[in-house]
Parts: sequence; C-alpha cells; structure tokens
Amino acid sequence: NNTARHYLPVPVIISVIDSMVYSKLNVLHWHIVDEQSFPLEIPSYPKLSNGAYSYSEKYTINDAIHIVQYAEKRGVNVLAEIDVPGHAGSWGVGYPSLWPSATCQQPLDVSNDFTFKVIDGILSDFSKVFKFKFVHLGGDEVDTSCWTTTPRIKSWLVQHGMNESDAYRYFVLKAQKIAISHGYEIINWEETFNNFGDKLDRKTVVHNWLGGGVAEKVVSAGLRCIVSNQDKWYLDHLDATWEGFYMNEPLTNIYNPEQQKLILGGEVCMWGEHIDASDIQQTIWPRAAAAAAPIT
Repeated sequence: NNTARHYLPVPVIISVIDSMVYSKLNVLHWHIVDEQSFPLEIPSYPKLSNGAYSYSEKYTINDAIHIVQYAEKRGVNVLAEIDVPGHAGSWGVGYPSLWPSATCQQPLDVSNDFTFKVIDGILSDFSKVFKFKFVHLGGDEVDTSCWTTTPRIKSWLVQHGMNESDAYRYFVLKAQKIAISHGYEIINWEETFNNFGDKLDRKTVVHNWLGGGVAEKVVSAGLRCIVSNQDKWYLDHLDATWEGFYMNEPLTNIYNPEQQKLILGGEVCMWGEHIDASDIQQTIWPRAAAAAAPIT
C-alpha cells in the first residue's frame, strides 16, 4: 500500500486487509510517505504532516493504531516504511532545514544532525504503534547530486573525507542504528546491498525489486531477503498477467536448504502513482491472489 502518491482513506486500507485475509497474505507493507506527501501525523515532529496533500488527507496516530490492531486480529502484520534518504522531499514542507536547499529538496540533508533527530523521533513514535518486529527504511533510488551542488553540504563532505557514495552509506547505516535502538530489525531496498552489502548490519533484510539474480547473491552473503522482482510482481505494471504472478519463483537458483530459509517470502507491490481509492481493489486482485497461491 502506497499512501503518499494518492491518499487512501482508512476504510479503503481496511478493505485491502480484509481481502488479503482471503488469500492468506499476512504482511501489509505500508509505504506511508514519499516525496509527494507526508500524510501521517508524527507527535514528536508535528509539522511533518504539513507535507500532506491537505488537512483532511492525513492519518492520525489513532488511525494507524486502528489499522494495526484491525490487521493483527486477522493475522496480518503491518510493516511501516519511511524511505530514506531519497523519496523524502515532503519532509521539508514542515521542516525546511531537512532539505539540502529550497531549490534542491532531496535527498535529506546528510550533514544536518537534525535530520537524524527527526528519524529518531519518527521511529520512536512508530515503536509505540507498529509492533511488527521489522521496519522498512527504504534506501532506493537515491540521487545524491543535491549533496554535491549545495555548497554547505559539499564542504561537510570534504571535511569528513566523504564522496557521494560514502555519504549514502553513512546515512543508511546511521538510520539502521537508530531503528535498532528502538528494537526493530531492518529491511532496506536492494540498492543498499548492491552498493555496500558487506557494511550492512547483519540483521538487515534486503528487499529485492530490480530484477533477477539479486536474491541468490543476498542469501550467499548470509543475509535475509524478501523478493518483489518488478518484472513479475509489481501490480502497477498493468500489463503483467495473473499467470506471470502465479509462476514467479522466489527461490530461483537457490538450492541450498540453509540459504532457502533466508528467503523470508515474496511480496507483490501496489505503487500508487496511477491508482487511487476508486480502483485500487480491482488493480490488486485477482493477480495478488495468483502470487499468494504458491507461497502461502
């Protein structure tokens, strides 16, 4: 569920949970915020939700608690995601110092201690609501050019002997430590593994989305993996057929039983650029059920 591109009212999310139960899907991955909007109220940093589309298109903490508890009663865990440091332009609407600059708004400012205080506040609030043992910290599609074109951040990089790649790694690992301090195990998108897999916390779960061959590398490195290869399991690819969803095999080329255990499961992804409350259910189903049949 991606609620940053198009706001989804709470009853719509509840209806998705109901339909997941019929297919025995047991994790709702809630990609709550993105560059377009920040719809969840965060008590520690209340201005973050200034980045919502409108006052009425927000989730209160009580909304989130209701969704989590409703899901739990039906055997569904809610996995919350804050995608950092990219996909976070909406954060600066309420706190502009999180932007590298007013004209270059993402990724989040790696040089600013306040950035990590905000992440800490969000995850502290999350830990009171989202009781699933995992939290998703994103880390995908990070364009670091704003870090080098903003003089203040460029000088910070030089001062710390970092290039853009070093700073990306520094950011992800620092966010991981914050999440661990709140009792979470971490999931990150595969770019983190592809760029600095040997530096990731050993409890990291790598979320594969870009394509084939990555899952086998992840488990060979002894890390856990979730498979969501976009060529087969992205629901926003409207031309993808149910047969393709059904036939997709998360364990492709993974024959060692110990490594197979490191594949935690598969996930179909419903990204929200082109869907809203009016058509989300008919876009998810029946293809998500086809994916669920072999893996549940």
